[in-house]
Amino acid sequence: MTRSVLAFAAVALLAVPALAENMAVMEKDGVLTDANGMTLYIFDKDEGGMSACYDNCAVNWPPLIAAADAVAEGEYGLTDRTDGTKQWTYDGMPLYLWIKDTKPGDMTGDGVNGVWHTAKAD
Repeated sequence: MTRSVLAFAAVALLAVPALAENMAVMEKDGVLTDANGMTLYIFDKDEGGMSACYDNCAVNWPPLIAAADAVAEGEYGLTDRTDGTKQWTYDGMPLYLWIKDTKPGDMTGDGVNGVWHTAKAD
């Protein structure tokens, strides 16, 4: 291989982890999960792409926080939180985890109080 081909291959390999880290949301059988396979949820009280879940709510429903250098892509967006962090959104809806889900595949938060729902891909 020539040096230029080797250099290109090295740059390409270095870029792959950065792309994977940027996208913190995955899809499994139509259900959105975080990179660890934990189910993601949406909250009916969120409006205009902004989170309405703070304080005690955010303890029970941790927002899916984006890395500082995260970039929105397609249906996956970012919204600003009041603490200055950014939260991942899907189709304009902020995404959350549920404190009572303990392993990948758990969906115990679906339907809680009639306002929490499993996030699903369109």
